Amino acid sequence: MSETLAEAAAPVPSTGAKLTAEALGTFLLVLGGVGTALFASNHFTDPGSGSAVYVAVAFAFGLTVVVGAYAFGPVSGGHFNPAVTLGVAAAGRLAWREVPGYIIAQVVGGVVASTILVLIGLFGPDGWLTTAQDAGFASNGWGEHSPSGFGMWAAIIIEIVLTAVFLFVILGTTHKLRPTPFAGLAIGLTLTLIHLISIPVDNTSVNPARSIAAAIYGGVGPLSQLWVFIVFPIVGAMLAGIAYKALLDGTKRV
Repeated sequence: MSETLAEAAAPVPSTGAKLTAEALGTFLLVLGGVGTALFASNHFTDPGSGSAVYVAVAFAFGLTVVVGAYAFGPVSGGHFNPAVTLGVAAAGRLAWREVPGYIIAQVVGGVVASTILVLIGLFGPDGWLTTAQDAGFASNGWGEHSPSGFGMWAAIIIEIVLTAVFLFVILGTTHKLRPTPFAGLAIGLTLTLIHLISIPVDNTSVNPARSIAAAIYGGVGPLSQLWVFIVFPIVGAMLAGIAYKALLDGTKRV
């Protein structure tokens, strides 16, 4: 009983602190991941280029999540992704009343980051920013906007499946009763793996905030396809959250 009272009396982060942490974490993810895609190689700034830095981009996204998880996770839970927030809520790990604020903070953090990338590009080599935007600004897409020409249904399937995988890892490694040591590292490496699998298919979303942040500077094509990278990561995350709660969250007295 005394332990329960102590837990109840323990201070918790304020709503403002949680939302700030989510905004900063998403800012870091977009700045690091999309920034690497844009600056590390002309693959993402020169249409038709044969160069590729998939491994560097994949690790950039994974590293930002590792860093963000340890820096901001103790404050907000370290979602940095509207799909993750909705999936965690579906699993019963977050109150639904907190979801809108988290999502708004994540989208704002991502857009601020991509705006800073644009500002940096303004002072880049002649024509760099125009070329980057003409190539989609590292946005997600299918068909002519897919790095390897995959179609819409390929993007839909891979976003559902990989976002679900991401949620299963997040929920499994952060379980209150059976937490995993170095959960942030496991989650970051999972995101790296997800990018290694799916960058050639659709430039990897699994995160609507990341997709929105890039697409707003990527032109008409990425914006017209953005709905897929909002809807289907959320579908995958929600399915995973519901499934985890139903299938893997059970306990028994011993």
